[in-house]
Amino acid sequence: MSEPRPKTPESNRQASVLLPVLEFLRRHAPFDSMAPEHLEFLAKRLKLTFYAQDEKITDPDGGPASRFYVIKQGRVRGETPSEDEQISGNAWELVPGECFPIGALLSRRPVRTVHRAAEDTFCFELERDDFNQLLKLSASFNDFCTRRLASLLDQVHRQVQASAATGLGGDTSLNITLGERLRREPVTCLVSTSIAGALRAMQDERVGSIIVTDEDSRPLGVFTLRDLLARVSLPGLSLDEPMEKVMTPGPITLPPSAFAFEAAMLMAKHGFHHICVVERGRLTGVISERDLFTLQRVGLVNLSKTISRAEDVESLAALEGDIHQLISQMIAQGVQVDQITQIITLLNDHITRRVIEICARDFPKPSVPFTWIAFGSEGRQEQTLKTDQDNGILFEPSEGLSADAIREELLPLARRINEALDQCGYPLCKGNIMASNPECCLSADEWRERFTRWADHGTPEHLLKASIFFDFRTIDGDARPVEALRDWLAERVADNPRFLHQMAANALRNRPPLGLVRDFVVSDNGEHPNTIDLKLHGLTPFVDGARILALAHRIKETSTLARINALAKEHHVPHAEAEAWTHAYAYIQLLRMRHHREQESHGEEPSNRVNPDSLNELDRRILKEAFRQARKLQSRISLDYQL
Repeated sequence: MSEPRPKTPESNRQASVLLPVLEFLRRHAPFDSMAPEHLEFLAKRLKLTFYAQDEKITDPDGGPASRFYVIKQGRVRGETPSEDEQISGNAWELVPGECFPIGALLSRRPVRTVHRAAEDTFCFELERDDFNQLLKLSASFNDFCTRRLASLLDQVHRQVQASAATGLGGDTSLNITLGERLRREPVTCLVSTSIAGALRAMQDERVGSIIVTDEDSRPLGVFTLRDLLARVSLPGLSLDEPMEKVMTPGPITLPPSAFAFEAAMLMAKHGFHHICVVERGRLTGVISERDLFTLQRVGLVNLSKTISRAEDVESLAALEGDIHQLISQMIAQGVQVDQITQIITLLNDHITRRVIEICARDFPKPSVPFTWIAFGSEGRQEQTLKTDQDNGILFEPSEGLSADAIREELLPLARRINEALDQCGYPLCKGNIMASNPECCLSADEWRERFTRWADHGTPEHLLKASIFFDFRTIDGDARPVEALRDWLAERVADNPRFLHQMAANALRNRPPLGLVRDFVVSDNGEHPNTIDLKLHGLTPFVDGARILALAHRIKETSTLARINALAKEHHVPHAEAEAWTHAYAYIQLLRMRHHREQESHGEEPSNRVNPDSLNELDRRILKEAFRQARKLQSRISLDYQL
């Protein structure tokens, strides 16, 4: 074995120069996840350049972008040349560790933004050819550049999941495929197998369930130990009977490519504990609730069943802690934010329906059926653990009964339901947007009249109400009149450009809190100093923007993410823009939920306000990028309506 060659003075000098550069890069994404050899490739080719305050670094008139910049020291301000940034509020700043202009380099085009030194600034610069070479060498660098916001979000989820796995002892993600979750071959029997034979197979394999199949391994039914008691022991059925007589037919199936989250939601909706994994019609495995929630002390399926079996409001109210615990565990384990909100929606809907059933027992049967409707965040299926009630009733008067007479009959029941929901942890709405309010308990014609009045007059109060009431969906009762109302509203609003213009102007008054002097504009009032409101200034611009664009294009979805995805699918907005908006919205919602969870763990009342100085560098960076995406969405609204 040859002796290592001693370092030359030149190599020592080079190493001493590179070391501080490497140390700086390793403190910032995406460089902190790059392989050492790729990071060294980058560091060796970086050139440090000084820019005096107000000096331009990039300019749209300068031809195709030729350099990749990483801010070493100072601040860089981004300006849109066509706008007065001080008035429009569309200027923004980059700080040490951030890089630009990635989009222009990837597209081989001029920049669209003037980057100007906000103070004396040093930047590392990389020539375009070296930038392109690094894209080919480093997968993590390429991923960051092509999926910038998504890549940063992936880092957050990996950190959270790694922390959860360390604390809880295993894989906790619901965002992997069922094929990855399968642990063993399924235990099966034929429909002609005797009950005794099936039980022996279950005992030998030490399982609590068996899948009944045909000769070609197609699943036909499921049999569990619970079925043994209810269908065999109590009725005194002979163990010689075939499994066909005691199995639960028509098992729910999913392909191996389906995600664990999909299985969890199906189990919770239908009350089953097992789902068959089927590929090309043949059984390949079985997923149980235990497989999905082995690390959680509260199971989603059992919680859903407990809700549906609750005999009184007090029993439902006692489940509030279990619901908070389940959601808290999922947040801690890095479950995707849209999955968490869907689970919250599922549980809230279960509780609301059960409350309606329980309360209805104490009242005479209404003269006409009614539909319970949700508005606002509940209507958009975007509730968190901090939520109040926004609900109403829609009914169709029968012949011989006036709307007023039916309303008088329904309001006492609605009041009891609202009070029971408050008892279950859903506070009464301070704005009285509740079914017990006569203005929210209307016939279908009355809802149309109300919505028409708001659209025709467009006063500030009407615009505020439209932003809440236009996001509605059915919770309980016949969904058909609600869907008919939605179809009517989609046509009515799309044909009223003046009202859409008013909604757009109103929405643009709420600007994301990006600052010129520092990263964020924070509150300076005495009650909430140095904070930003994640809901009002972070989520609401996306909610309002998506609503306006959806209404303008007759899109009938109610959730913000579904609206954005539908806009992209129907080519009303570019796919890349829509993807960036959904990632930004999801991140702010996730940060809000994490903040609520941390507050609850300290016994504090959940608040939407967060001090950005309390966030780590990665969270601050993603939050700033998310706010920039909100401004881009608002810029599109501003352009569409010439505001």
